[in-house]
Amino acid sequence: MKLTMNLGPNSYDIILKRGALNNLRHLTDLTHRKVMIVTDSGVPREYTLGIQAQCTDGRICTVPQGEASKSMKVYGQVLGEMLDFGMDRTSLVIALGGGVVGDLAGFAAATYMRGIDFINCPTTTLSQIDSSIGGKVAIDMGDAKNIVGAFWQPKLVVIDPDTLATLPKRHYINGMAEAIKAGLICDAQLFQLFENGDIYADCEEIIYRSLMVKKHVVERDEKENGERKILNFGHTIGHGIEAVKGIKGRRTTGLYHGECVALGMLPMIQDKQLAKRTRALYRKIGLPARCSFNKEKVLEYMRHDKKSAGDSITVVKVPGLGCWRMEKISMEKDLPALIGLSGEE
Repeated sequence: MKLTMNLGPNSYDIILKRGALNNLRHLTDLTHRKVMIVTDSGVPREYTLGIQAQCTDGRICTVPQGEASKSMKVYGQVLGEMLDFGMDRTSLVIALGGGVVGDLAGFAAATYMRGIDFINCPTTTLSQIDSSIGGKVAIDMGDAKNIVGAFWQPKLVVIDPDTLATLPKRHYINGMAEAIKAGLICDAQLFQLFENGDIYADCEEIIYRSLMVKKHVVERDEKENGERKILNFGHTIGHGIEAVKGIKGRRTTGLYHGECVALGMLPMIQDKQLAKRTRALYRKIGLPARCSFNKEKVLEYMRHDKKSAGDSITVVKVPGLGCWRMEKISMEKDLPALIGLSGEE
């Protein structure tokens, strides 16, 4: 299956096909340039070596698994390896892994020699459903997520659902939060597929429908000047929860990104019946429907959120299934109450 992200000179294809990684050389040029494959320690070695074997001059750069690799330190190490490899403006970066690898490798490609080509090969549900398309690449600074970044569109996105077979169950479910997000804001049928279907049997349809939602939004607003901000639904509070409760760095227990986004969506659903359905859906597939956390710490983090402006912040709310609206709220008066709702039944 092939989709095309229509962005004028920045357009690219999205290939959704089982076994696609084994045929990457037929989809792009891997033989007439240096290719750096950026991956992490959690990606099965067979995937990385399989791509390297298709390259005439390919090198593997492996970073530690986890959000902590989206740092200035690791970013600098990746750039150093690219320079040591002798990469030039004709070279190619391949991101092979989840959202962390896509963000890190994409940002390295965007900034090395003022920008070189990169291809995204996502291997997790989270990245296949959402982060691999759209061209937002970034790294973190401390607890501030994605605060240093760029818009840099890939030349190609290759999504091979076969790679999901090696994911632990919790990681697989974690990524489904982004698909539920897409359903809540734009695709009622996708949401109903979660309610009535099976997240394993319906995996390819879930990925496809989620990609279609994001594709249409990005095509209308590539640089997030307006409508694209709806894709932040659940992330405003979710990022705050992740800063306090997320698994990153030396913190080995807590919540993953998708789980935090799932919690962050709940207070933004204005239809009480829909909120009830969403909680029931979380329980069905294994996402958290409630969580205890320090609300003051979450609020303090959100004061530094890049979406905030002075004493206000713009949030995305869902008044009903498949529709959305943006609302500017007070950081001090309105936000604390919404944060509290994220952890309540």
